Amino acid sequence: MKATSSSPFAPAPAAAPTRIRAIIVDDEPTARRGVRLLLERDSAVEIIGEAATGAEAAELIRREKPDLAFLDVQMPGSDGFAALEQISPATAPAVVFVTAYDEHALRAFEVNAVDYLLKPYDDARFGAALQRAKEEVRRRQTDTVNARLTQLLDYLQQNSGTAAAAQAKEEKAAGDRILLKSSGEIFFLKTDEIDWIEAEGDYMKFHVNGRTHLMRETMARLEARLDPKRFIRIHRSTIVNIDRLRKLSPSFAGEYAVILHDGTKLKLSRGYHERIATLLKQAL
Repeated sequence: MKATSSSPFAPAPAAAPTRIRAIIVDDEPTARRGVRLLLERDSAVEIIGEAATGAEAAELIRREKPDLAFLDVQMPGSDGFAALEQISPATAPAVVFVTAYDEHALRAFEVNAVDYLLKPYDDARFGAALQRAKEEVRRRQTDTVNARLTQLLDYLQQNSGTAAAAQAKEEKAAGDRILLKSSGEIFFLKTDEIDWIEAEGDYMKFHVNGRTHLMRETMARLEARLDPKRFIRIHRSTIVNIDRLRKLSPSFAGEYAVILHDGTKLKLSRGYHERIATLLKQAL
């Protein structure tokens, strides 16, 4: 039987996506029923309520906090725009306006509506609006998750009681692990798992067992965090794990290439020859 890997970089089973919670707001029962029938065809959408007036819509949104609202413009009492004005922008759902009047289209997009469905519409037009709305909801959900992950990373990296204790803890942990945010997850990466690191714009790219992960950091700050007995800089944009070094190979014009155990070939810059020479002397 093939052994399973316990590495945090092993692919995790895909989780079932959360259904998008939607509401339907229209003063005409027939219109609400039409939207409901079309939404029920999509298994990614869950209808959690309906409303017939602007006031009911505002209350429904405050109570249920839906991800998406199909909202009529003209309704008794207050229109769809008035309903949105009663909602905090931070909790407002993605909105698709559904109306028989085209004169409100400009205002709809001024309040960042996802789409403007003009009655009567066909199934294809509704499907396009729904797809656009689903993409907007997923984008918002991703932004929220990333913001929370960033806050958690800041807490884990900075919050440790007194300044002296924080510094001591950071120095101790620096040689043992690095916190990475990748694809909506946090990885506690042990430094001995790293093969090599390269600079890529404002990010550092970590090469770990055939996979790569990005971290927003500078090369100088990262080099200072890593144990110099285990990691060596061979180029202005490259750091390599000493344990992964296999050999130095002559390149051209007196230059050398660093060859890793997995066959990766990296350039050894002239400015870093002395570091490699010191390492070789220590090994002799």
